[in-house]
Amino acid sequence: MERERKIQILKDIVNIDSTNGHEEQVANYLQKLFAEYGIESEKVQYDVDRASLVSEIGSNDGKVLAFSGHMDVVDAGDVSKWKFPPFEATEHEGKIYGRGATDMKSGLAAMVIAMIELHEEKQKLNGKIKLLATVGEEVGELGAEQLTQKGYADDLDGLIIGEPSGHRIVYAHKGSINYTVKSTGKNAHSSMPEFGVNAIDNLLLFYNEVEKFVKSIDATNEILGDFIHNVTVIDGGNQVNSIPEKAQLQGNIRSIPEMDNETVKQVLVKIINKLNKQENVNLELIFDYDKQPVFSDKNSDLVNVAKRVASDIVKEEIPLLGISGTTDAAEFTKAKKAFPVIIFGPGNETPHQVNENVSVENYLEMVDVYKRIAIEFL
Repeated sequence: MERERKIQILKDIVNIDSTNGHEEQVANYLQKLFAEYGIESEKVQYDVDRASLVSEIGSNDGKVLAFSGHMDVVDAGDVSKWKFPPFEATEHEGKIYGRGATDMKSGLAAMVIAMIELHEEKQKLNGKIKLLATVGEEVGELGAEQLTQKGYADDLDGLIIGEPSGHRIVYAHKGSINYTVKSTGKNAHSSMPEFGVNAIDNLLLFYNEVEKFVKSIDATNEILGDFIHNVTVIDGGNQVNSIPEKAQLQGNIRSIPEMDNETVKQVLVKIINKLNKQENVNLELIFDYDKQPVFSDKNSDLVNVAKRVASDIVKEEIPLLGISGTTDAAEFTKAKKAFPVIIFGPGNETPHQVNENVSVENYLEMVDVYKRIAIEFL
């Protein structure tokens, strides 16, 4: 495929506003692109205007390697702060700017083009490459969960998630828990607080207890680092001279095997139960999102092949590491059999930021990297 066509494909899908939904428009574009080259694909409907895409090339004899990328993007934020409009992909000084350029439409586009080129070259594959393009990764890994439950990951022998990693290969990442605590009190005039119950005060009881718990943790992981907890959203009250009847907070946890999801959840439940025994305290705990840490074998065939191929193509040593962010791998690894996973894709440190961008050369080189990894792994 010509260089300019590859660049235009990325621009085209960045131009599709798939913020927290509307991924089916991206799926339709990729399905049509595959069809131009005689490659079949299947949409897996998740909701209205939301569909994941599954496509395969190769043979049924041999191993199965999956390429996976998500089609949704996060909100562009204050558009006035962007150098270029976030959904009008712009090439400037060797980079493509736009929401999703690095997280992770460049990785997804590179994978799709790699499959098309291998198919066009009639490359004999000792097995199959399967694309799993997902919906809703940014809001709960919804598409990966659906595809895994439907069995699309049950035959995998290896998985590459094309999240932005630059010239690094990730083989492990932390788990993630999102939770909400709701506090119910009683309204009263602020001049007569004795007739009310302050929902914010009671919410802060939880906040202080959970902060004490977090400070008591000394667990760490040599690959992933420390356990992380942050309260990130607080909301309460509706009028300055009224005792608030409602308040809530949301927290995010990045877990490690030494302080795993189940242990943390049990501690939060105990804190809530203890506080609710106090007079006039009424707290409710809801777990919104619960994703396990992912640990793959850093000496797996997939890691070794990817490291060797990438080092040869980019002429750099490729380090192996773990990260704090979670990915669709947290769902795909729930499939019926175990398989090695790497997170390896074009991109940089601009995901979710104003002026998100990707290096054109990094994007294009990953097409060749993916092709060579697939051939050698299979």
